[in-house]
Amino acid sequence: MPQIIPPTTTDTTTVPDTTPVPDQPAADDPAGIAATIAAAVATTTATGADPAGVRLVHDLVGHVPSFEDAYASHVFRQGEVLPHVFFWDVVQATVRSFLARDDARDPEPDWRRTLDFLEERCGRGDAVVDEVIVTSFLGDLPSPHEPGHGIVDRLGPVMAARFDRVRPTG
Repeated sequence: MPQIIPPTTTDTTTVPDTTPVPDQPAADDPAGIAATIAAAVATTTATGADPAGVRLVHDLVGHVPSFEDAYASHVFRQGEVLPHVFFWDVVQATVRSFLARDDARDPEPDWRRTLDFLEERCGRGDAVVDEVIVTSFLGDLPSPHEPGHGIVDRLGPVMAARFDRVRPTG
């Protein structure tokens, strides 16, 4: 993932301009974010994105509401719902939740709820949904030498079988 480098100025007495760009909602404006999400959903549909993948994302956010902020940020950055791109954030948050200590400051979306949801959806036989889950979730889980690989042992039977096919060496 590319690193975002903040802009720098040589004059330390200036204050950055935080005025919203016209036609873009302020980041702390819930109504603006909601409008952005609604527009992104319309754009996603208009550009021909597969509705099954978009529905998977929406249903996941509905099932695990802790993903709402990540979803809003994704839609704001991308301008539409891109399931494979969004699932990178899902993998990262799920693994962080799996590794979380009791003293974590910001709780991540519950990894158990996420795995349960994905297991149920993966078992339905929808090719588009399966592609998103297998390619952009299972395929991006930590490798055996990386922290969090133990989550692989917690996959349900359907996802475990698909994981073994995609990554037979773990």
